[in-house]
Amino acid sequence: MPHLSTHAIICAVRPHGEHGAIVRAMTPRNGLVSGYVRGGRSRQMRPILQPGNIVQAEFRARTPDQLASLTVEMIHSRAPLLTEALPAAAIDWTCALTAAALPEENDYPALHQALDGILTAIEAAPAARGWAVALVRYELLLLTELGFGLDLAQCVVTGARDDLTHVSPKSAAAVSSAASAGYEARLLALPRFLTAGGQAEWPDILDGLRLTGHFLERSILTDRRRDILAARERLVERLKRAVA
Repeated sequence: MPHLSTHAIICAVRPHGEHGAIVRAMTPRNGLVSGYVRGGRSRQMRPILQPGNIVQAEFRARTPDQLASLTVEMIHSRAPLLTEALPAAAIDWTCALTAAALPEENDYPALHQALDGILTAIEAAPAARGWAVALVRYELLLLTELGFGLDLAQCVVTGARDDLTHVSPKSAAAVSSAASAGYEARLLALPRFLTAGGQAEWPDILDGLRLTGHFLERSILTDRRRDILAARERLVERLKRAVA
């Protein structure tokens, strides 16, 4: 990628050197791309290099193996949301997950679209009711795109396609109400909105977050990636307090 000009969503910013920053940004056609921003820690650049912001990005590298230099111009700022605890936690987690989970420069158009959609939903409805379902669906989509999707089409025990109420934490496959009887404590609840669509009540949303959280931690957020789980824990606790 000697030169790439595109709009992008800022996902992660890491200090580098005395004044610079390494930025990871999600692009529509090239997936997650990293670049070095000269002066990225300056007072001028800090408001631009915030997770969730949309920028016009220019990546330039002399060789495919070289970290690209990156220049950015603001297209849309979501910085005002970062002063509100719940939206800030949601943006922090969603962007951190994207940056930590995805391999570089692999095309994930569905994830880019979904990430942009959930950030837009957070901006439109900071109170969380409008975006919490989308957050669960985004985590589920990310698992699927990375090859760790859940099999929610039919019961893994009986083959039934109706009344699916749980998921096996080992096989990631759905289990019907009849097959799960007596084993509920060993299984993960499957909220109805993940199979039937539509909106959801808060108990179902929290069940959805427990479900996706289990498989994110088991399959993706391992080893060095595990440290970002603290951001998810902060978000879930704030959601619980908000609906208590």
